[in-house]
Amino acid sequence: MPDPRASRRAFDGDFVKVDVEEWPGLGPWEVVRMHDASAVLALTPDDHVLLVKQFRPGARQVLTELPAGILDVEGEDALSAAGRELFEETGHRATHLEFLGGVYPSGATTTQYVHLFWARVEAEPSGPVEPGIELTTEPFDRMVHAARSGRVRDAMTALALLMATGRPPLP
Repeated sequence: MPDPRASRRAFDGDFVKVDVEEWPGLGPWEVVRMHDASAVLALTPDDHVLLVKQFRPGARQVLTELPAGILDVEGEDALSAAGRELFEETGHRATHLEFLGGVYPSGATTTQYVHLFWARVEAEPSGPVEPGIELTTEPFDRMVHAARSGRVRDAMTALALLMATGRPPLP
């Protein structure tokens, strides 16, 4: 893997850092450094997808997404973070959780990698929904159709739905 010729920190925020790197043939390139993340396609016993609705400042609107969060707990792996975020955001615990795949949401500009999981959850939550989140459920098949027809606006949600399609069902 090549390294840039030079790099300087242009911004150092709480969750985002921006470096300006000098690459041969590309010139200066702004690279956003972010924590990796985990997202969970959580299915209820009756095959409904747990979805969270929350305001996203970057999109300037409320988005419907999978439960997800950044890997910002020291020593925590992506699988553990997925289970933690699922519970924190929805109050549901996974009875089965497995890796689906992963994605660089915008590999040209950010270092962030999102680990995608899918899970079977208990029928009833054992904790509260995180403040600022509205929890909703939709049938899995309906959500897959929405993803295929371009009606799912969050990329990791659409990708996880499409990746889970055709796989053997979760226990």
